[in-house]
Amino acid sequence: MTDVADRYGRLADAVTRLIDGCPPGAWTRPSPCEDWTAYDVAQHLVDVHRRVLTRLSGGDPTPPDSDDDLAAAWRVESGAVRSALADDRAQTPVESFGSTEPFEQLVGSLLCADTVIHTWDLARATGQDDRLDPESVASAMAFLEPNDAMLRRPGGFGPKVDPPEGADAQTRLLCFVGRRP
Repeated sequence: MTDVADRYGRLADAVTRLIDGCPPGAWTRPSPCEDWTAYDVAQHLVDVHRRVLTRLSGGDPTPPDSDDDLAAAWRVESGAVRSALADDRAQTPVESFGSTEPFEQLVGSLLCADTVIHTWDLARATGQDDRLDPESVASAMAFLEPNDAMLRRPGGFGPKVDPPEGADAQTRLLCFVGRRP
């Protein structure tokens, strides 16, 4: 197993625990993402996974029949990413930010960064453990910081928040993407 596959697996497992552990009535709670509920955050994670997977197929995202069941939809999409990382598709060149890179690299940068951030959002919205995988936090910052200008465009992240003095890596990441931990 590669480092990316291992890190992605830990993130996917964390999201699965949050989805499975969502308390009754919590799906409609507001999330740290403006105008999004907990359900919206989880659906976004499913949708982003679908879009990343289309890089392998070259097609438009086609939602599976499992959309009526968010937990099933998450398992379909995260399972498909795990499967691709476990075979030769991991090295398939895919489009990414105007160039090409191996699918594994796209997962290790963009998909893992999006997933770790929204793991925190989902945990906060549903009142669950919001501690993030430290390696995923570090990898997300390594990807996000050099792409700061691109991320601040409309539809991307909001303004940065100044982290408190002595903030840990998770807090610094969350402040970087505009969250107020």
